[in-house]
Amino acid sequence: MKCVIIDDELSSREILTVLITKQPNLQLVKKFSNAIDAINFLNDGNIIDLIFLDLHMPHFSGFDFIETIKNPPKIIMTTTDREAAVNAFNFDCIIDFLHKPFESARFEIAVQRANKKIMMVRKSEKKTESEKPQEIFLNVDKRLVKIDFSSIKYIKSNGDYFNIYTETTSFTVHSTLNKIEAKLSNLNFLRIHRSYIINLNKIIDIQDASVLIGDIIIPISRLKRQMLIDSLFLINKFNCC
Repeated sequence: MKCVIIDDELSSREILTVLITKQPNLQLVKKFSNAIDAINFLNDGNIIDLIFLDLHMPHFSGFDFIETIKNPPKIIMTTTDREAAVNAFNFDCIIDFLHKPFESARFEIAVQRANKKIMMVRKSEKKTESEKPQEIFLNVDKRLVKIDFSSIKYIKSNGDYFNIYTETTSFTVHSTLNKIEAKLSNLNFLRIHRSYIINLNKIIDIQDASVLIGDIIIPISRLKRQMLIDSLFLINKFNCC
C-alpha cells in the first residue's frame, strides 16, 4: 500500500516513518508538515492508498483536509485527543485512530485493518469490472454480428450510420452515434468529438487537439479534452495496483 504522512510535528513524522518501514506491505511515498502541500500533491494525480493524518494542525485540521479532498484515500487519524474518534463516524474514509505517543502493537493493528479494508475495496472494484458486458451484437447488413468491446479501436459517425473500426476490420451499422454511445456507457469508451467515440485503452498518444489510435489521428473537441484526461486518470488509478 502506498502511503503518506501528514503531521506538523517533526517527531511524529519521524516515529511514523520508523513504524512504517517495519511493515512490508507499506510503502512511504512522501511526508508533509502541512495539509495544503498534501492537497496539492494529491490534486496532481498522485495515487495513494493510505494516509496517516494528524487531526490537530495549525490553520487546517485533519477533518478540514478530508472535506477538501474530493475522493480521499483511506485514512488513519493520529491525535492526542482521545475524544476525537466520535467525530470520525461522519467520514467513511477513516479506518482507525492512533493516539500519541504511538505504540508499535497498536500501529500494526491499525495497518492490518487498513489493509483488509483496502483489499475489500479492490476486490469489489474488480468484481464490478468483471460483471460488465464484454461484447455486443449489432445489425450489420441484415445479420447480427458479435463484436468484442476489447477489439474496438474507435467509432465514427457517418450521418444515419456509424462505422466501427476494430483491430482487424470495420463494420457499417445503420444507427446513430448517440445510440451506440448509450450502450457503451460505464465502459472504457468516451465520445471525444461529435463524430467520434474512442476506446480509451487504444490510445497511443495525446496532443493538444487530437489523439492517436493505431495510425489514425482523431480530433478532440475543446470541451471534451478535460473529460478525456479525467477518464484516463481513473483508469490508471484502478489498474495501477
